[in-house]
Amino acid sequence: MSNSLPRPAAPAPDETRSVLAIPAFRRLWQAMAFGSLGDWLGLLATTALAQQLSGGSYAKANFAIAGVFIARLLPAVFLGPIAGVIADRIDRRMLMVVADVIRFALYISIPIVNNYFWLYTATILVECVSLFWSPAKDASVPNLVPKEKLESANQVSLFAAYGTAPIAAGLFAILALLSSAIASAFPSFKGTSIDIALYINALSFAFSAWTIFHLHEIPKRHEAGKKADSSVGKSLIEGYKAVSSSKIIRGLIVGMVGAFIAAGAVIGLARTFVGDLGGGDAGYGVLFGSVFTGLAIGIAFGPKIFAQFSRRRLFGASLTVAGSFLVLLAAIPNFTLAVFIVIILGAFSGVCWVTGFTMLGLEVHDDVRGRTFAFMQSIIRVTLVAVLAISPIIAAYIGEYRIKVRNTEVAYNGAAITLLFAGLFAILIGAVSYHQMKDRPNVSIWSDIANAIKGELGSITGAQTKGVFIAFEGGEGSGKSTQSKLLKKWLEEEGEEVVLSREPGGTEMGKDLRRILLDHSTGDISPRAEALLYAADRAHHVFSKIRPALDRGEVVITDRYFDSSIAYQGAGRILVSGEVARISRWATESLFPTLTILIDQPAEIGLSRLKSKDRLEIEPIDFHERIRQEYLQLTLLDPERYLVVDGRQTIEEIHSEIIARVGEIAGLRRNIRDAQGNRLMKPIRRAATTARNTARKTVKKK
Repeated sequence: MSNSLPRPAAPAPDETRSVLAIPAFRRLWQAMAFGSLGDWLGLLATTALAQQLSGGSYAKANFAIAGVFIARLLPAVFLGPIAGVIADRIDRRMLMVVADVIRFALYISIPIVNNYFWLYTATILVECVSLFWSPAKDASVPNLVPKEKLESANQVSLFAAYGTAPIAAGLFAILALLSSAIASAFPSFKGTSIDIALYINALSFAFSAWTIFHLHEIPKRHEAGKKADSSVGKSLIEGYKAVSSSKIIRGLIVGMVGAFIAAGAVIGLARTFVGDLGGGDAGYGVLFGSVFTGLAIGIAFGPKIFAQFSRRRLFGASLTVAGSFLVLLAAIPNFTLAVFIVIILGAFSGVCWVTGFTMLGLEVHDDVRGRTFAFMQSIIRVTLVAVLAISPIIAAYIGEYRIKVRNTEVAYNGAAITLLFAGLFAILIGAVSYHQMKDRPNVSIWSDIANAIKGELGSITGAQTKGVFIAFEGGEGSGKSTQSKLLKKWLEEEGEEVVLSREPGGTEMGKDLRRILLDHSTGDISPRAEALLYAADRAHHVFSKIRPALDRGEVVITDRYFDSSIAYQGAGRILVSGEVARISRWATESLFPTLTILIDQPAEIGLSRLKSKDRLEIEPIDFHERIRQEYLQLTLLDPERYLVVDGRQTIEEIHSEIIARVGEIAGLRRNIRDAQGNRLMKPIRRAATTARNTARKTVKKK
């Protein structure tokens, strides 16, 4: 069973055909695919054999099956760091051939010896050998494909490793169903369907050995051996230091560990659970295949279906839903319903899986990403071993129970009850992760679901960028232009590359649109036409200026962005704010600012500062007060993205408050987090808190 972590999805069909058109890689891929198919079939067969050898004892069957999984995981915990180093120092092709031959012999021997001791011994030896085979294979792939096709080759390899699981499950179920027919056709053969599955598994490794033996394109060894990986203990310590300071990453790690605790309980108890439902070996194969079918559905389609949702919210929510279906699985003692529930459970687990790993790659800084992933993989392995050891003990201790309801008798055995506990635990962990990472504390998930159905949700779902994007918002005469220039100067002094722009008018086309929108000679414009003109300016602004600068890793500061349209055209012109927001999200491809700075002040103060007034500035005071209230309402909906500053302060006080907040943004070369800076900024932050509280009270009064 492979210990690599899969990528979120399979490569595109054209990329698959392209990389598989390389003869040497295609032969290696065929060896991988057949070996993986046999490996999954071997997992099903060895767990089924463990239960068969238990002699009908419920407790013994649980312990025996857990022993198989522990035997498969333990070598990776202790031998994993060493295997990669050895694979770099000897002939890789011959290493893989010898490993396949050994695995062939070990799997052939399991049904022949047919006892617990050799089952566990052979399983441990198979996993030890596999730990040498896998890094040799991974290191060989770059020698067989061009550099530009390496990512596609890796994705195809992972697809072969995990995509063969449902096929193996179906084959195992068919063998179980045809066992009687096979016995009748071959009377001299005394084996069972489990034995046949193990023999097929052995033959898959023989095919792999034969294929790789003739694959002379694989070089003998790497020119320079790689440095040994950290031990599990060291990975845990270094990884903990890397993630302990981030609330988001802590939430991710907690969620991933919780997901694998629930997954470990399902894996460890699936065989006895199916037996309790009367499914037998065929049922076990069907249920096993259903899990991976659901997982594949979630990984392939989840990101598209839930594209409008914030990844941070989606991770915890999908884990909670998966836990709920696990509780439902434990509560309904019906095999047919269990299959459908497991598919849905697997789908939400797949969404959780791909979201978690995608976020981990995006949220973690590059310089600590390796340690973070090493920490996560190490803790997941340790967690799985612990859960696989503990869950059967709990199930065995609970034992078998039958509940009579009138004329109906229902069996609730230890496996189902333990799965119930695992589901409740997953729900709890999902809720904790959700609250750790939710990016809009004052907006409920149900509100997001309702808005997604209407197509009006778009929080933090745009493409990731390398740079930092800061937008200034506020009413007329609030001092946005002055503060944006001061912030640009400060950031450049700190070594940042900064682009300062504005809306409308940040581009050549925008200058013409600005004249049309703000000049008195234009006359009256339809409110909807006005909103569309602002959206057109914004779309071109993002396309030609903002996104290119962000892709270069620069800091972009803009004087007004789409919140201005929501406030001015939505509230000011009394259009539907959600519709105006949706137009801007479409125009900008959901590019949200890293930070939006709202300089807030009563409308009459700002208007009194103006020496001349354009088309919007001459509107009555009620128009401008509606705009102010809409801005404040937006900050309450998404408080983590906004900094509300009291515009009645001096220019210096406002600037100090802004740089204190901007200095905390991840991704900037310098953060104002040293002790001296914190002491200096405390009074300013207290003032900021007072300003935010005043703004919220104002909204409530209105």
